[in-house]
Amino acid sequence: MKQAIVMFISGVSLAFSLSALAAGGGGGGGGGGGGGGGGGGGGSGDLMANPDPDFRAGMAAVRKGDWKQVEARMTVYVARSPGDADAWNELGHAHRILGNMDAALSDYDKALKIDPKHKGAHEYLGEAYLQMGDLPRAEQELKVLSSLCFFPCEEFTDLKGEIAKYRSKQSKTGP
Repeated sequence: MKQAIVMFISGVSLAFSLSALAAGGGGGGGGGGGGGGGGGGGGSGDLMANPDPDFRAGMAAVRKGDWKQVEARMTVYVARSPGDADAWNELGHAHRILGNMDAALSDYDKALKIDPKHKGAHEYLGEAYLQMGDLPRAEQELKVLSSLCFFPCEEFTDLKGEIAKYRSKQSKTGP
């Protein structure tokens, strides 16, 4: 029995370690794609490791909440590096915060075509659906995040919180 318990604990510990590595947390910790506008999801690893000056300036603008600057810098960057899912996700975040929902949805779609498991894009897409009043699609993004996160990850927790706020607001004001 004691051996079975030790094996179980070892297995859980290994699974947790692998989950952290898969989330970009190995070797010093994974990064997050900025906050603001209803959550601070993340992308794939340490976003500031990207040496491109436009990308770095765009991420600095995310931290400041300067969404026009994020839009400007990430637009320039994705024109040069269209295969960067993190950049498309942050550009979508900026477009969503600035009220350009069509552009945001297109940006999230591009991020997810590049990396279908991009947790930050799934979170922000779910938040966009909530802004559009589409709770079922937001909940679908939460289900996707649930399958991507071995343990509840930041993106899952953030979107779940936004859905709870949305439901609470709806119950007070009606549909």
